Parts: sequence; C-alpha cells; structure tokens
Amino acid sequence: MDFKDYYKVLGVSNTATVKEIKTAYRKLARKYHPDLNPDNKDAEQKFKEINEANEVLSDPENRKKHDQYSQDWNNARSYNQSDNRSSQRTSGSSAQQGFSQSEYDDFINSMFGGGGSSFNQGRNPRFKGQDFNAELNLTLKDVYTSQQQVLTVNGSKIRLTIPAGVDNGQVIKISGKGGSGRNGGPKGDLYIKFNIANDAFFKREGNNLYSNVDLDLYTSILGGEITVDTFDGQVKLKIKPGIENESKVKLKGKGFPVYKKENQHGDLIITYHIKIPTNLTDREKELFTELQKIKNQ
Repeated sequence: MDFKDYYKVLGVSNTATVKEIKTAYRKLARKYHPDLNPDNKDAEQKFKEINEANEVLSDPENRKKHDQYSQDWNNARSYNQSDNRSSQRTSGSSAQQGFSQSEYDDFINSMFGGGGSSFNQGRNPRFKGQDFNAELNLTLKDVYTSQQQVLTVNGSKIRLTIPAGVDNGQVIKISGKGGSGRNGGPKGDLYIKFNIANDAFFKREGNNLYSNVDLDLYTSILGGEITVDTFDGQVKLKIKPGIENESKVKLKGKGFPVYKKENQHGDLIITYHIKIPTNLTDREKELFTELQKIKNQ
C-alpha cells in the first residue's frame, strides 16, 4: 500500500496545530462531501481520504506514529489499529471524527443552511439560496439626505431606503432578498455596493467636504465679504485684509451627514485661491505702477 502523507492530503504543514488541522478538514469536507457532489466518484474518494487524514492527525498517538514511521506508517497501523476503523471511514459517521457533538452540528449547519437533521437522516438536505450582488451608482447629492429607491433584482422589485451619509464603496446586506432555498432552506441575501461620484464643486473625504473658492486680488488685499455655496445653501464669509493664497477656513457642521447618526455632520473646509487680474486697462496699469513706486520708496 502506498504511503499517504496526511499533511499533504489536508494541505497543512507537519507543524500544524490541532486547530489548523480541524479548520483544514472542515473546509475540505464541505467541498467534497458526497451530498454536494452526487455521483462524483473522485469527490467520494477524496472525502474518504480527508476523513482518514483527519482521523489520524487529530489523534496524538496516531499522529506520532505517522510522523515516526513515515513510509512504514501503513504497516505500523495494521498492528496498532482495530479493523473496524476502516468501516467507520467509509460511513457518514466519519465526518464527526475530531469534533464534539456541538461542533459537528455547527459544521453541518454551516454546510446545509441549518439542515443538519435532514443530513443526518440522509434525506434531502436543506440548502440556502444563492446570494445576489448589485451595484448602485449615485451622486453626493443623492446620499446627502435619506431617500427611497425601488430596485429590480432578478425580476423582483425591492424598495430600499438609502440612509444619508452612505459611503462610496460601502456594501449593505438585505437579508432574505436573494435566491430561493432548496428543500425548504432559507433564501439567500442581497448585497448592494454603492458607487458614489464626487460633486463638481465638492470633494468628500469621510464626513468632511472640501471646496475651492476663488478670491479676486483686491478683496484678498483689502478684505471684504463674500458668499460661498455649501451643500444646504449659501453662507456669507468675512475675508480679513491681506489673506494669503491657499488659506483655509473650516465651517463646522457644514460637511456630510454622519452615517446613521441623525443631525450629525462633518465639516466643510474651504481653500481660497487668489486670482491675479488679467486684461488690465491702461488706467489699472497706471494705478499698479503707482503702487509699485510707493512700495519701493
């Protein structure tokens, strides 16, 4: 009989912990279980091998013998194991090797969407329905306030409330709006990803908004008052004389709504860009020349 490296069968290293072995076994058992691969002889054989590997490596004494005898493991096993183990290996009960009853139930539930009892009886296991994925393209204005939309997913209309402040790339789950389950299993879920484009005048970072405002040279030198746009209207701002280019001002609470936190907003950060006048008249040039002379005196 050829030697089987049970570590390779489970896809773990020979230094793997019991927990790592159990995790690898669960993953492979779920993948190759006969109920999920009907009439697939290769999957059935693979399922037997991974159960055999788990049976050996989950037992400290057997694992020690496997590591010690290496190529002679199969011969050593014939002297140290009872004959009935091979029959256990081919039965459905072998899936329980290395698990407590509660762990085994959890494993079966995760495989069949809560249909562990049906599986144990060998009859029509319940399967959870397929999960659906959808994307929704919106603008900043769309998600500045809460709104409702009706989506058509797989032929069904779903009324969705979009909370204010939802973020770009955020995914939300709507339970039970996926595909129908099999044999009485639960429905799948719907996952919606939001693609939110920045506004032409506002850039969003987290809960804060950023905007650029142009200042004419005269206001930047002499000071004054200007009106700027925010997402919920216009506000007046006072400009101090001699303000520098790229100066910033923060408007508290004028940013984006905080997701699912009513009446909470980020800030609006405005950056001033001083515009140098062009196409000056002759008179304007004279005045600038006079100012230059005064400055150089």
